[in-house]
Amino acid sequence: MALALTAAFMLLEALVGYWSGSLALIADAGHMLADTGALTLALVAQAWAQRPPGKRTTYGLRRAEVLAAFINGIALAVTALLVVEEAVERWLEPRAIRGTAMLSAAIAGLVVNAVVARMLYSAEKSSINIRAAFAHVLVDALGSVGAMLAALAVVFFDIRRADPVLSILIALLVAYSGWRVLKETASVLLEAVPSHLDIGEIDRTIRACSGVAALHDLHVWRVSDGFDVLTVHVTLARGSHGPDVCVEVASVLKHKHGIEHVTIQPEAPPPAEMVALRLRENGPAVQ
Repeated sequence: MALALTAAFMLLEALVGYWSGSLALIADAGHMLADTGALTLALVAQAWAQRPPGKRTTYGLRRAEVLAAFINGIALAVTALLVVEEAVERWLEPRAIRGTAMLSAAIAGLVVNAVVARMLYSAEKSSINIRAAFAHVLVDALGSVGAMLAALAVVFFDIRRADPVLSILIALLVAYSGWRVLKETASVLLEAVPSHLDIGEIDRTIRACSGVAALHDLHVWRVSDGFDVLTVHVTLARGSHGPDVCVEVASVLKHKHGIEHVTIQPEAPPPAEMVALRLRENGPAVQ
């Protein structure tokens, strides 16, 4: 329902903006396009998350929503640049604007954003996709307020340059939204450590588990929203049982760091003869 309402009003606002000559409305319609994309991603993600993994997609299609969001972020950045370019031209050569139509559309846009935000509010705490869409709608509400201010300046004071000025401010909001999307999705695509996890703290957590003498090849990355993955090789302490250590490490990682999808490779400790040889070579100071 939120997607349908946002998409319909986006088209209406773009048409009114073109007819009235208001760049601020067109810019706000561009930001509503971002809202439509965010809502579409949230809706598609729910459907894709239910698809089982395949022979060539062992994680399923979770990463597809990240790719779509990355493209959406690029589109936002391009849209913002186009709006700024047009705003500069209109600052240099102000154009006639139908202020009343612009004001009516801006007020209607604010109402639509409020209704959509109310639809999403009850579910935004349970889904990161919906939280992102909810944030888009809130920022777009600010864009509608900016368009209203520009319309008031035109209607009551005939300040036509208020339209390009506020259009640039709206474009900055669009660019900021695009930057946040690109930053988050690029981190996932580059398989960086998720921002809410501390790799050093995870390293210390694993080393503190009983039966772990050392570790190496620790990797943590994110497949998609809410799907964090960890792999690590642990060297067992003498007398420890590999499966028991793996179970303990996995349990601690789940409860302390919230990572459930873990792969732990236990490795036997080096032979006692090799340890003794190293101690003799390095001298008593090492002992």
